[in-house]
Amino acid sequence: MRVLVTGGGGYIGSVAVEQAIASGYDVAVLDSLWRGHRGAIPPDVPLFDCDLRDARAVRAAVSEWSPEAILHFAAATLVPESMQQPQLYFDINVVGSHNLIAASLAAGVPRFIFSSTAATYGDVDVDVITEETPTNPINPYGRSKLIVEQMLEWYCRSNGLHVAVFRYFNVAGASREHGEDHAPETHVIPVALDVIRGRRPQFTVYGSDYSTPDGTCIRDYVHVADLADAHLLAVDWLKDNDWGVFNLGTTSGSSVQQIIHAVELVTGRTLPVVTGPRRAGDPPRLVASAERAHSVLGWNPTRSTLDQMVGSAWSWFERNPDGYAVPGRTQEELD
Repeated sequence: MRVLVTGGGGYIGSVAVEQAIASGYDVAVLDSLWRGHRGAIPPDVPLFDCDLRDARAVRAAVSEWSPEAILHFAAATLVPESMQQPQLYFDINVVGSHNLIAASLAAGVPRFIFSSTAATYGDVDVDVITEETPTNPINPYGRSKLIVEQMLEWYCRSNGLHVAVFRYFNVAGASREHGEDHAPETHVIPVALDVIRGRRPQFTVYGSDYSTPDGTCIRDYVHVADLADAHLLAVDWLKDNDWGVFNLGTTSGSSVQQIIHAVELVTGRTLPVVTGPRRAGDPPRLVASAERAHSVLGWNPTRSTLDQMVGSAWSWFERNPDGYAVPGRTQEELD
């Protein structure tokens, strides 16, 4: 099985590459390395170093590798940044994804697996979000992902492309080989661990007055390796099925305060905390029902307890204190 992984130098994509290789797949990566890392890609894995917005280069890469499935992780993914630079998000996520879809159709790629997001739902007034929950994104990041979902649905109907869409909730943790190394880093667990490691002075809780039990935002955290499992299950499922939208979460929400407690428990250290204002575009609660992924794909997240996710991330940081050690990275980039 030949697969092409876009964004394979990034956090989730690199773990998917690792697990696809372990499963016996023949893997290539397409990544501009804008926010990914060459060091996250195994040296024997072919790399097509191109930007999704370069339609000609994308088409050439897909044609050359001729994959049987595309796992599309490459994207701009920061909610606050999307509020400030919506044009960047529609350009990379929508235009870039369309270039990739068009290249897939031109090369006759039969299966396409899309990395979407819970941000497509927006600010919802339900305890548990299912795939039938109405989508109403409240930030350009979520809107850009929803537009791509809608494009893919039409290409599935009109061109016979077999598509699985995964709406991620909050991804966390690390594999043995790959972890989070973003510049800037915005994810709550690695940010907290950066404070523990002395790379930041304090941990900021953005909003303590939400309508949640402890006043802080609640999110559904899922281990990155469990997430990658779902993509490989979908590759097989799409052999006989043409369309599916799946939440990837655990139905177990954790608040920011619970994250703080888990970080202190795992590391044995006290996390210095300050409270700041709410961030624009942040809903108070996002928790998933993943029953469809379980019943249809047979997906069973086995690593997604809070202690496992924080513990695996901490272990990766201890083994890789400088991340992927990109030369010239400044502290300002890390912050």
